[in-house]
Amino acid sequence: MEFLAALALLLVVAKSLEWLFERVEVHPIIAHVLTGIVLGPFVLGVVKPGEGLSVLAQFGLIMMMLYMGLTSNFSAIAQNTRKAVLVASLGVAFSFLFGFLTVYTFGKGIAAAVFIGATLGNTAIEVTSGVLVRERVKREVSSILMGAAFVDDIIAVYLIGIITGMTKGSLSMASFGVLTLKIFAFIVSALLVSELVFKRSRWFYSIVKNLNVFFTFTLILTFTLAIIAEWVGLNQIIGAYLAGLTISRLRERKDPLVVTRIKLNELIEDLQVVLTEFFIPLFFIYVGLVFNPPVKSLSLTLIGLLYVSAVLGKLLGCGLGARLSGLSWEDSMTVGIGMGGRGSLEMAILTFGLSAGIIDQALFASVVTVSMLTALTTPIFFKKYIEKRKA
Repeated sequence: MEFLAALALLLVVAKSLEWLFERVEVHPIIAHVLTGIVLGPFVLGVVKPGEGLSVLAQFGLIMMMLYMGLTSNFSAIAQNTRKAVLVASLGVAFSFLFGFLTVYTFGKGIAAAVFIGATLGNTAIEVTSGVLVRERVKREVSSILMGAAFVDDIIAVYLIGIITGMTKGSLSMASFGVLTLKIFAFIVSALLVSELVFKRSRWFYSIVKNLNVFFTFTLILTFTLAIIAEWVGLNQIIGAYLAGLTISRLRERKDPLVVTRIKLNELIEDLQVVLTEFFIPLFFIYVGLVFNPPVKSLSLTLIGLLYVSAVLGKLLGCGLGARLSGLSWEDSMTVGIGMGGRGSLEMAILTFGLSAGIIDQALFASVVTVSMLTALTTPIFFKKYIEKRKA
C-alpha cells in the first residue's frame, strides 16, 4: 500500500476506534495500538512498518515527550515532596523486583529481566490524572498521586538514559557511575536554566507574550535539548521531555497579570490538537505495527504473571509508601490502585529495547499487552474501590 494511503487508513481507523472507546471510558492508547496490531503484519498485514511511518513515529515520540513535559506540574511535588518521593520509589522498587523475577524465572536472561523490571517500574501519569478527573478523592491523596506520578516520570527519564547506555554495550560500574552523573547533570542544568531564565528574566517575558514566537521558541528548545542529550550519550527524548518541563515552570513565575500562565495554556491548547490528533497516535500505531511475535512464542502464563507483577508492584510498593507517610490504610490502598496504570513511556522504552535486541518480539508483545491491560483496568479498579469506600 502507498505511504499516504496507509497513513490515511491508519489514522481513520485509529481515531474511529478512539471515539468508540471513549464512549465506554477506555484509554485512547489502547485504540491506537490495536489499530497497528490489526492492520499490521500480526493480523491482516494490510500495512507494513516502513521507513516513512518509522520517521513519523519517532517525531511523534519526541513531540509526545515535549507535551508530557509541558503538562507536568513541577510545583505539585512541592506540596508533599517526601511522601511523593517515598511512594514513587517504593512503587518502582517493588515493580522492578516482581518484573525481574518473573522474566528471569522464564529463562529470558538477566539483561532482559533487568530491562522489563525497569520498564514495569513507571506509572503512566496520563492514566493517573484520568482516574482523578473522573473520581473525587481527598486533596492530600490526589496531591500525592500526581506528585508520585511526576517522580516516576523523572525516574523513567533516568532509566531511559541507563537503557540507552545498555544498548551501546555492557555497563561496568565505572561507566554506570559516569552515565548516572551525566543524566543528573543534564536534568539539573535544564532545571537551573528554567529557574534563572524562564522564570526570572524580563526579555523572556516578551517572547511569551507573542504566541507565535513562543511556539517557535518551544520547538527550537525541544530540538536543541534533544540534540544535546544525544551528544552527551543520552536519548533524544530526554531532551524533549526536559524542554517541556522547563517551559512548564512558567506556572511558578510571579506575574500579577497572569500573562505567562495564560500564554502557556494557549500554547498547550494549540499543540494539543496537532499532537493528540496526529503525531502521538502515530507513535502508538507504530508500536502496534511492529507487534509481530510468532504466535507459538506467546505465553499467556507469562503475560498473566507480568500483569500481576505490574499491578501488585504498585499496589504493595506505593501503598506501603503511603502508609509509611502517615496515610490511613484506606487512603494508602487508593494511592496503590491509582498508581497502577502504564502507558506512554513504557511503549517508548519497549521500542528501544526491541530495536536494540535487549528483548525479543515475545517479550515486547507480552509487555505491550500488559501495558494496555493496566491502562484498561486501573480506572475500573479505582472507581470500584472509591464506590466501595463510599458505601
